[in-house]
Amino acid sequence: MVSAEFSTAALVLVGHGSTLTADSGKPVYQHAAELRRRGQFGEVREAFWKQEPRVKDIAEGLTFPRVFFVPIFVSDGYFSERAIPEALGFERTKEGELLRVQQRTLQTLIYCKAIGSHGSMTEVLLARARQVVEKSPFPRAPKPKETTLFICGHGTDQDENSRVAIDRQVQLIGGLDIYAGVHAIFMEEEPRIQTCYETAHTRNMVVVPFFISDGLHTQEDIPVMLGEPERVVKERLEAGQPTWRNPTERKSKLVWYTSSIGSEAHIPDVIIERVREGVRWI
Repeated sequence: MVSAEFSTAALVLVGHGSTLTADSGKPVYQHAAELRRRGQFGEVREAFWKQEPRVKDIAEGLTFPRVFFVPIFVSDGYFSERAIPEALGFERTKEGELLRVQQRTLQTLIYCKAIGSHGSMTEVLLARARQVVEKSPFPRAPKPKETTLFICGHGTDQDENSRVAIDRQVQLIGGLDIYAGVHAIFMEEEPRIQTCYETAHTRNMVVVPFFISDGLHTQEDIPVMLGEPERVVKERLEAGQPTWRNPTERKSKLVWYTSSIGSEAHIPDVIIERVREGVRWI
């Protein structure tokens, strides 16, 4: 449990957000509601980079002596480590290192690390991969050693750190020797999602999107990149149906595709761990 002293601190969960889909902010609201229910902080607020309420506006309205910002992002990348903290006034050293504590006259702001780079994400990914096969075992549930696992990310050329969390998870899960193979694939970076069929040496594949929300990318873009016709994806989406049916056969492979990791019930505990780390920086 977090110390009672946090009853006089504010916690702000910062998401990317989107003006294109309402689903983008759902995980942030979900986890904020759970943390409010626990009653450990004086106030818990939701804020976003791309939608209302904006993170800078939220920060200016908080009067608690300590305010913790936790980025609900999958990686320590461009938005979570550069755009958002700079907008909040956090400075950097001459070497470029982010200074995560900002002292004001009557207030201390603490900017925590993204949840996606936390070590416990390994179990979250494994649980997602395990559960999707158990839920849809047709024609039978393949064993992990008969399956290639792909961890799917967005990728970007704006910040080389954006893929670090995914590459680390590939290394960690690969080291556990559970699956026949474990690989990273990306929407906008090499190796691309479309190469997964050539990479997999097994008939069975599980693709886990390492995204926070089930928004435009996970519901539309990635299924299309995996080979589902765009028309079919849009029809299913409009009908309120899953845009990928598990398993789907593509290029002689059976493919299971999971939901994003952002709604996992364990994440509020990860947020608390990030706050604990932030306390040590003060």
